[in-house]
Amino acid sequence: MTSRSSTTSSPASERVFRPEALFIISGVSQYLGAAIAVNLFDEVGPVTVAWFRILGGAVALGLVTSTRRSRRWTRAELGAAAVFGVATAAMNTFFYLGIDRMPLGTGVTIEFIGPIAVAAARTRTTRNAVALGCAALGVAVLSGLGVDDPLGVVFILAASAMWAAYIVVGAHVARLDRGLSGLAVGLGIAAVAFVPIGAPGSGPVWGSPSLLLACGAVGILSSAVGYGIDQHVLRRIPVRRFSVLLALLPVTATIMGAITLGQIPGVVDAIGIALVITGAMMQSRETL
Repeated sequence: MTSRSSTTSSPASERVFRPEALFIISGVSQYLGAAIAVNLFDEVGPVTVAWFRILGGAVALGLVTSTRRSRRWTRAELGAAAVFGVATAAMNTFFYLGIDRMPLGTGVTIEFIGPIAVAAARTRTTRNAVALGCAALGVAVLSGLGVDDPLGVVFILAASAMWAAYIVVGAHVARLDRGLSGLAVGLGIAAVAFVPIGAPGSGPVWGSPSLLLACGAVGILSSAVGYGIDQHVLRRIPVRRFSVLLALLPVTATIMGAITLGQIPGVVDAIGIALVITGAMMQSRETL
C-alpha cells in the first residue's frame, strides 16, 4: 500500500482498480468471512467469533507490515488508531450478535443507516442528495424484510453507530500515511482491549484445529482484506463518496447470503437492491 500522493499518480491503476471495483472485492471478501462466521455460531458464540476476527486480522496485517520501517508513532497517532480499532471491534461484535438473529443481507442493510448518516451530514449537491435518497430508500425496502427479532435490530443499530465512527475515524487513520500499519496497530490494540469479552468463550477454538482455521479465515477475509481495501480507498476519495459507495456492501451481502447461506432474496429484496445500486451509481466521481 502506498501513500496518498503516490496512489493518485498512476492513471492506469486508477482505471483498473476503481473504487467501485475495490468495494465489490472488499464486500465479497468480508461477507464470505461473515458466512463462515454464521456457520460457526452453533459451536462458538458470536462475541468470541468477533474477537477472533479482530485478532486474526491484527496478526495477518502485523505479519505483512512487520518488515517495513517507519517513523516513530506519536501519542496522537496511537490514540487515533486505538479509537479506530475499538470502534471496529465493537462494530463487529454488535454485527455478529445481530446476524445471529436475522439474515446476513437484512442485517447489513439496516446497519447501513450509519454510513447514510455520515454521507448525509456531508452532502453538498442536489445530485448527491438524490443519490443518498435512492440508497436510503433501497435500504428501507430491504430492512423491512425478515425483521422479527427486536433485540437483533438493537444490536444491528448499535453496529450501525459504530460503522459511522469507523468511517470518520478510519478516514483520519488512513491519512496518517502509515499504509496498512495504522490498521494493524488499531486492530492489535482492539484485540487486547476485547480480551475480557471474547476470550472467555474461546476454549473450544484453541482445542480444535478446524475451528481455529475457520476463525483465522474470518479474520483474514473480513478484517485484513476487507478493511485493508477500505483504508486504501479512504485515501483516494472523500468520506462522503466513500459513505455512499458503501451502499454496494448491502447488495453484496444479500448476494453472498443467498449463495453461501441459502438466504434467497425475494422480489421486494430485488427492488431494494436496484434502488441501492442506483444511489451508488449516481454518486459523483469526484476525487481528492
